[in-house]
Amino acid sequence: MRLFSAILVLPFCLAISSLVAVAAPVVPGLHGKHPLNEAQVGRILLSELNCVACHHGDGHGGLAAKGGPDLSEVGRRVSPHYLSRFIADPAKAQPDVTMPDLLSGKSEEERAEVAEAITHFLVGKASGPFSQTGELDGDAGAGRKLFHEVGCVACHAPRDERGKELPSPGLRSLAHLPQKYSHGSLSDFLFSPHQARPSGRMPDFQLSREETRHLSVYLMGAGAEVSKPLQVRKDLAQKGGAYFKQYNCVSCHAMKGELKGKQSVSLAKLRPEHGCLSMNPRNVPDFNFSGTQRKAIVHALAKPKEKVSTKERIELALTRFNCIACHSREAYGGPSKGLLPYLGTSQEGLGNEARMPPPLTLVGAKLKLNWMNKVLFDGESVRPYMHTRMPKFGEDNLRFLPGLLAEVDKVEPVAFPEPPRKERGKIRQVGTQLVGDKGLNCIACHNFNGKESPGFKGLDLITSYERLQPSWFYAFMRNPAALRPGIVMPNYWAGGKGRPDVLEGDAAAQVWSIWHYFSYGQGAHTPSGIHSPGSSLEVDDVVRTYRGRSRIAGYRGIAVGFPGGLNYAFNAETGALSGIWRGEFVSVGWGGQGAGSFNPKSRAVSLAQDLPLYALPNDKAAWPLLPMMNKENPVNPDPLYPKNHGYQFQGYSFDDAFVPTFSYRIGNIEVEDVSLAVAKDDKAILKRTLSFDSGQAGSLHLRALVGKIETVSKTTYQTPDLQLTLSQGTVLLRPFGANGNQELLLKLALPKGKSQWNLEYELLR
Repeated sequence: MRLFSAILVLPFCLAISSLVAVAAPVVPGLHGKHPLNEAQVGRILLSELNCVACHHGDGHGGLAAKGGPDLSEVGRRVSPHYLSRFIADPAKAQPDVTMPDLLSGKSEEERAEVAEAITHFLVGKASGPFSQTGELDGDAGAGRKLFHEVGCVACHAPRDERGKELPSPGLRSLAHLPQKYSHGSLSDFLFSPHQARPSGRMPDFQLSREETRHLSVYLMGAGAEVSKPLQVRKDLAQKGGAYFKQYNCVSCHAMKGELKGKQSVSLAKLRPEHGCLSMNPRNVPDFNFSGTQRKAIVHALAKPKEKVSTKERIELALTRFNCIACHSREAYGGPSKGLLPYLGTSQEGLGNEARMPPPLTLVGAKLKLNWMNKVLFDGESVRPYMHTRMPKFGEDNLRFLPGLLAEVDKVEPVAFPEPPRKERGKIRQVGTQLVGDKGLNCIACHNFNGKESPGFKGLDLITSYERLQPSWFYAFMRNPAALRPGIVMPNYWAGGKGRPDVLEGDAAAQVWSIWHYFSYGQGAHTPSGIHSPGSSLEVDDVVRTYRGRSRIAGYRGIAVGFPGGLNYAFNAETGALSGIWRGEFVSVGWGGQGAGSFNPKSRAVSLAQDLPLYALPNDKAAWPLLPMMNKENPVNPDPLYPKNHGYQFQGYSFDDAFVPTFSYRIGNIEVEDVSLAVAKDDKAILKRTLSFDSGQAGSLHLRALVGKIETVSKTTYQTPDLQLTLSQGTVLLRPFGANGNQELLLKLALPKGKSQWNLEYELLR
């Protein structure tokens, strides 16, 4: 009867197993926005799958072996029962693994025999047994936060609130961890990953012992798979040692007391229809290549003599180590849409600059060589407000990269002369003034020498001289948005003009004075305003601008006050003129979480903070509104709302009267937005001028007013608090929401090239 049942079950099992597809090996960097062609992808695979460990290059120069984990203490680190299952069939124990199936073509019995013997050999080599510890003193909630914030999800699948992995093509699963580790061994591995994996593909996030315990408790879930300790049999260990040599395990894995194995045929002699690259590998390592992967490797093998440029070496390295998951460089890399929700910051008001890891475009010209080494190999960071951490990759792995970046990346050279001794004090004093609140007010957004800014808590300016190269510093200061598009930092020297009351308005000399001031390092005098935790700002005879978080202007608010008492707020996150008021300027402060803020000191008329400019597909289409989060919708469904609708902030600059001009882009249309307080009929009005530069003729809609709107004339409309006068354009007045509210859209017919439109705002109370 039992035999009969088995006969019935066997065909069914075979049918089911034939439908189960084994996942191809996953190399995370190749699933991002990488810059590589097919042959270069093949080169990455030859390195990352460690083909070059068994097959010498022979003309394929520049291919580095990845190296597998050090197996000297694997018997102490990994459950022996998982180890046996993994050796028998790596892809079955851990789908998406890069370890090949060395036992392809073997029966299940033969696989079990080899795996058991090698397991006894490895466990016998360890200095102690695998410890099946109970749960650590850790907090799963804290572990969940760490896992999704510090950068783990750049390579590993994120999880939902119940701990279930979310479908994430191109990311490595960690579902096998409870079968592989104990709480203690996983915590130890996370604390010092390079000890077991010197290849650096698992980087060191510099986690504290407490943090590794939190992560271990979270990742292990209900706990490790309980298993009995393995009693090593000498006969099996001896047999396993022979298998270890037979299957050339030491070609990829370091093992105390074991010599490196012999290499097989060269890469140049490999044939796609044979061996590992065949469609049905038997008795050779089976990587379970996808069709795309096999094709890429074949393409790479066909170009052994292809010279690899310095630029390409950089691209290959950034892709191999998946740097491009977090960092952009030129037109490639940067966080995917799936990763964006997990990039957090304590300084929301600084916008994406505070949560997005900095771009690597021109980084070789930006950072001094010593600092690049600190960043890569020490995990140095100057952005404590950014939740994502810069990990350590190990000097042996990327020793060459800083030099290559310095070789390729160039900006126009600028030499800052060393000032004569007798002038140093004067120049330093000028730099101190410019950085403080009586100058350019850099400390409104930056800490200084360990002292907190009264506003945002951006990176500490005192690190500038140690980190940055002078030529890049000069280029950045003269035009921040050119090097960092979307940055909230203004251009203080637009048109080559500096503050007329400092160094005769010489922009270069002013930048030079700041650089000289920073050169004093921790000995630099504290600039004015750095000690003020909160205060009231006033406007005297000069236009005043203040940046900060605000109820009236969002997280990237900018307040502008004019002499005479007319003020407005601009939302840099969306490009909206979001509030207007008369009277006193703003009160400023910072909350318990260090977020800089401002609020109008008089009652303000609030305008919509949604995108004000957008090309609707037709005049009846709904306006794309800013997503609102509440108790029912606690997660922002569109964290890149402005960007996804074509808006990109490009910074702002000042004219001679310190009036700011905001620059941004709507799709391919460049916009300059400037507002002035002017007198009209003995009334103070705010005149807003929008200048467009479009590559082609087309139309754009401006959402100018929302609320209970009354038509005064063909060009004038008003709400109970505000009157709006338009210079030109087609007006669309249509219902919006409930309670009789309306929205006023202005349809702008933009010609190719430059055009200009004016709006006038008058407060009615």
